[in-house]
Amino acid sequence: MSGHSHFAESVEEYLEAVYRLEREGDGVSTGALASSLGVAPASVSGMLKKLAKDGLVEPISRGTVKLTRDGLAVAVRVVRRHRLAECFLVDVLGIPWHEAHADACMLEHAISERVEERLQALLKKPTRCPHGMPIPPSDLSDPLPRGEPLARAETGIDLAVVGVTEEVPEILRYLAELELKPGRRLRVLARAPLGGPLTIAGEGGEHAISLELARMLLVEPAGAAG
Repeated sequence: MSGHSHFAESVEEYLEAVYRLEREGDGVSTGALASSLGVAPASVSGMLKKLAKDGLVEPISRGTVKLTRDGLAVAVRVVRRHRLAECFLVDVLGIPWHEAHADACMLEHAISERVEERLQALLKKPTRCPHGMPIPPSDLSDPLPRGEPLARAETGIDLAVVGVTEEVPEILRYLAELELKPGRRLRVLARAPLGGPLTIAGEGGEHAISLELARMLLVEPAGAAG
């Protein structure tokens, strides 16, 4: 996008982070934003004051904020373009799914409305990115939630992976090695006590995975997966 400044990109990244945290349901605090963005809490506080002054966020309690309608419009635009860029990188260019997030972070700020429309048409209007996360509608409505963390799944039920909540390259690479990408099937065989690992059987064989990793994988009954 011509003339798109570094500060404008920073604003978009903050609003995108607020959007993601709101949908995780844990509240959007200064500390949570600092952790998500990898910046100092003091920097977050300063930016939130600027965003509030510009009418993009509003405080809801001490130290927590939410997006305004204007802020939501910007955040949705950025998230849509990020996830469309991931679809293009993986499905068209053949970029490995664990590498697409970093490139999409750069592309999301440069995609114009016209290019977004062309991407939508080229990709046949995808509703989810390669990691299974929803591409939010342009009307600002929330996409329907899908799946629950594998950590909550019962044993002995056929499940399908529908998403991965963390786009950390090392995690995505490992999940690909275990064939635990969206669309793959698995079953929880056993749970170790006291927060120990889950033993699962999937298309990549039988494995023990940590409870932490199981919280990042979203699954649903295999018959419900589309």
